Amino acid sequence: MDAVIPPPEPARAVLEAPDIARVLTRIAHEIDERAKGADDVVLLGIPTRGVFLAHRLAAKLEQITGRTMPVGSLDITMYRDDLRMRPARALARTEIPGEGIDGRLVVLVDDVLFSGRTIRAALDALNDIGRPRAVQLAVLVDRGHRELPIRADYVGKNLPTSLRETVKVQLTEEDGRDSVLLGTRATASADGQ
Repeated sequence: MDAVIPPPEPARAVLEAPDIARVLTRIAHEIDERAKGADDVVLLGIPTRGVFLAHRLAAKLEQITGRTMPVGSLDITMYRDDLRMRPARALARTEIPGEGIDGRLVVLVDDVLFSGRTIRAALDALNDIGRPRAVQLAVLVDRGHRELPIRADYVGKNLPTSLRETVKVQLTEEDGRDSVLLGTRATASADGQ
């Protein structure tokens, strides 16, 4: 007899559009503060939502500093350590600003920091492109459960989670709205499916 699995609880919003705008403004101020007015900062978003967040941060930094902030994207698909375990993924675009990254402060931008494996892949990809003077990490949400010794320099929200929970970031550019949703994974039935 198969066990009856209750449906997962509906996801609840932990950040809405005004919260996301506020934390991005705070992160932009923190980046400017730590860069100490340096004009060699480059923002690189990790597709998909990290790219949108990088562009938003660049716009906020331009408002703060009055300078245009170089922004690009860094595809990590071929650097992932789970390529054999998952279905084939479409390659995203890597777009490096014309100034390049050599000798510059690169801020990697992503939506959720979880195991750290995505960031490890991003560091490998970055190493193949050039040699920045420093690399920092900005994330909208840090949910814990690191498998590698990686931490973010800038965090919008620390969100302690269990491994049964999911964190879904929605951004207007991709999803039609801004929110961060915390939900519960559907558990497998008694026979493993």
